Amino acid sequence: MNKLRLSIESLVYSQTQSGAYVLVMVEEGTNRKLPIVIGTAEAQAIAIALEDMNPPRPLTHDLFVNFAAAFNINILEVIITKLHEGIFYSELVCENFANKIVIDSRTSDAIALAVRFKCPIYAYQEVFDKAGVDPDTLQNSKFQEDIDSDYEPDTLELKHKTKEELKQMLNDAIKKEDYELASKIRDELKKK
Repeated sequence: MNKLRLSIESLVYSQTQSGAYVLVMVEEGTNRKLPIVIGTAEAQAIAIALEDMNPPRPLTHDLFVNFAAAFNINILEVIITKLHEGIFYSELVCENFANKIVIDSRTSDAIALAVRFKCPIYAYQEVFDKAGVDPDTLQNSKFQEDIDSDYEPDTLELKHKTKEELKQMLNDAIKKEDYELASKIRDELKKK
């Protein structure tokens, strides 16, 4: 099957689905996008890796990375293999010495691991044909509001904080393992 290489374009809070995020993947070399709705915990796991945050204790995906390293397992690539009844399915293509192993995975977990392993992410052409959107089509899709949105919960409060207050809040959020809030605080710090 024809594989299309993807990269993460953005991760935004969903305006249309409460408690959800939209992970926007873009086909490399084009503007075609693959929006994937994921939960808050999954979005947090991806955001932590994208931001190179180091939690005080390993989270589940970090534990997996440590476990894989202990047994000389590497993830070579992640493939989004199919879309069935609105659910994306993925595989981790792993290597242990000379052996290749394919492991079924939720797409959000697969992408969280791909970011940590710094491996390529692909989708089969068939998946992109079903769920991918080009920029013109995106203007009329249900995801447009999510992708264009600058809304983030609690950001209004953050805009009025000083850099020093934000740094303290960031440290507190990391200590409490509230990585979703920590990511928002870090974004606000970058703006200042």
